[in-house]
Amino acid sequence: MPEINLLFIVTKLELGGAQIQLFELIRSLAENKDFRLFLFTAQDGFLLDDFGKINGLTIRKSKSLERAINPWKDLKTIIEIFSFIKKNKIKIVHTHSSKAGILGRTAAKLAGAKCIIHTVHGWPFHQHQPRALRNLYLYLERKAASFSDKLVVVSRYDRERGLSHSVGKVDQYHLIRYGIDYSFFNQQSQIRQVKAEFGLGDEGLLVANISCFKPQKSVMDFVRAADLVLKKLSGVKFVLIGDGVLRGQIEKLILELGLQERIILTGWRRDVPRILSATDCLVLTSLWEGLPISVLEALASSCPVVATDTGGIKEVIKDGKNGFLVPQKNPLALAEKIISLLQDSVLRKSMGSDSRKFLKKEFDLHNACAMHRKLYADLARNKGINIAYDEHANN
Repeated sequence: MPEINLLFIVTKLELGGAQIQLFELIRSLAENKDFRLFLFTAQDGFLLDDFGKINGLTIRKSKSLERAINPWKDLKTIIEIFSFIKKNKIKIVHTHSSKAGILGRTAAKLAGAKCIIHTVHGWPFHQHQPRALRNLYLYLERKAASFSDKLVVVSRYDRERGLSHSVGKVDQYHLIRYGIDYSFFNQQSQIRQVKAEFGLGDEGLLVANISCFKPQKSVMDFVRAADLVLKKLSGVKFVLIGDGVLRGQIEKLILELGLQERIILTGWRRDVPRILSATDCLVLTSLWEGLPISVLEALASSCPVVATDTGGIKEVIKDGKNGFLVPQKNPLALAEKIISLLQDSVLRKSMGSDSRKFLKKEFDLHNACAMHRKLYADLARNKGINIAYDEHANN
């Protein structure tokens, strides 16, 4: 049996980039059997069944852990995580998502966990918040960083932003990109079938957005941009892949604009690589991000991207090369770039062919998992923990 007990903590197992990457990481670790694996999360979530199928993973579902701030429930969650760490003799704690990161690291510190790691999937403090809330998140992140061994970031942007706000020190930061399994993407044989599914012929054009329907993603701007595009072009359909608390408002706006036949809400889908293979343009409308996995998946699918210029997106989208960057909250700018792509098949093909070139080894799934395993092993050894780990097994 593995001698090192490793606990992951994530707020909720929704179908987001952080959760998908965590699933792939845990599955890889389970196959290598370097650690005994545990997961602490909320009691419901779209991906719970998927995680439950990973052999050797022990899952603790919490009734008190939730995304919203609730002092009483948050205290109960800290106590619950503290007890779980003590009971299972957890040596390494790795937290994901902002809420789980604060509560999980606090509990890990109190419980005496040897190694404490947090992955930043975008910081919780941003300019779109009331100042008091932003200052609260800043204080909590700074405090939690003070007892974190490593702060893993998926973009250089998040590292620089954290340091500029005095969250942690330079030597605490460790860049590990999201990993993509390229074999799932660029499914050319599926193009005709996917377009037919959305009511398009071979020459029809498909524009997609993949988002959780929450304020951060600003999905209403996608709907408004679609309205502007459809005033200029026909033979185009827009597909919204995702769901969330703003679904009712989005449906209302679609109805008000009379776009029920042109914008399709699919809910969450498990065949995103298949849909992206037939997508002529992926649109991202976020107000803040770390580095959204949907953009990486689009690039892996040779699909050009029109995205708001936020977070670490410009680290993979080179404006005018493999996509376009536009200002936030500007549906007109979005529409103009979408139209320029849809009207020019040569440009779309050129940008699409350049897309994969920007995803180097650092965005490879195997490489990302290997970097995590090495990080855990190095930290464990630095803390005097014996670990049977062969670095060359990653090669």
